[in-house]
Amino acid sequence: MSGSDNPYGGSYGGQMTGSASFGAAPAAPRPAAAPAGNHVSDTSTATFAKDVLEESRRQPVLVDFWAPWCGPCKQLTPVLEKVVNESGGRVKLVKMNIDDHPTIPGQLGIQSIPAVIAFLDGRPMDGFMGAIPESQVRQFIDKVAGPEGADAAAEIESVLAEADTLLSGGDVQGAAQLFGAVLQADPENTKAAAGMMQCLIALGEEGRAGQMLASLPEELAKDPAIQAVALKLEQIAEARKLGDPVALEHALAQNPDDHEARLKLAKILNVQGQRGEAADHLLTIMRKDRTFDDDGARRQLLEFFEVWGPKDPATISARRRLSSILFS
Repeated sequence: MSGSDNPYGGSYGGQMTGSASFGAAPAAPRPAAAPAGNHVSDTSTATFAKDVLEESRRQPVLVDFWAPWCGPCKQLTPVLEKVVNESGGRVKLVKMNIDDHPTIPGQLGIQSIPAVIAFLDGRPMDGFMGAIPESQVRQFIDKVAGPEGADAAAEIESVLAEADTLLSGGDVQGAAQLFGAVLQADPENTKAAAGMMQCLIALGEEGRAGQMLASLPEELAKDPAIQAVALKLEQIAEARKLGDPVALEHALAQNPDDHEARLKLAKILNVQGQRGEAADHLLTIMRKDRTFDDDGARRQLLEFFEVWGPKDPATISARRRLSSILFS
């Protein structure tokens, strides 16, 4: 059933829209997949609206219209069940015995079986008739649900973006929940791993962040996002050895050209989250003495940029001021 012969085709887009929830993530319009093997059920005339129409508002639902006397049905149904269960919840399969429940198939114009109709958002959108091979069943599911992995990848990127926004806005617990949910769905997602470690650092749990970093496989640890977190942990460890910031501020008040004290204070302010102030101190050193510590203030500022990220407002502002010093 395809092209002009398909009464259910023509209006269905290639992929679903909306967000899925992963693990502990908050509920979303498209729910997380059910456990494997839990995607096939039977329906009746009385429960069709709930089992098919309502459920199809959450994900595509395939309805297998069959009868016990139908030989091709006996060939197709096991294939359908196998492929649907292996799809991991991308679609659900609901079976209807047309002998016991003739009203619905009659209303839909089902004249021969097996017939499989895909429902989405409460409407029949596509379908086929006959006992088709497993490969064609898989192609049909890809057509109605999108290629395997495509929706999940898009959903994960959406969740990661939301987690980044929450973290930037100070909702560390909310961000950690989303990063953790992505890691449940994709344990090797480096963005989620880096985000979770950033949350742990923000919560003052640098030890746990360090343990998580040490547990990552070597290849994942080479990812730039992970490397930035590793550098941040090094900066925190170093800052704790640099002394009392109040004493350093007092030393600068006594001698504004004490570049060593200013550099130490910048490192401490950085790990305290005072990025603008940390950059101010380093830029001050650069304006006064580019030779100090072999241009160490510039090198330290570039290291800050690596941790802050190119889109951070502090990076953008400090980079602009750095350029004015370098090229004036």
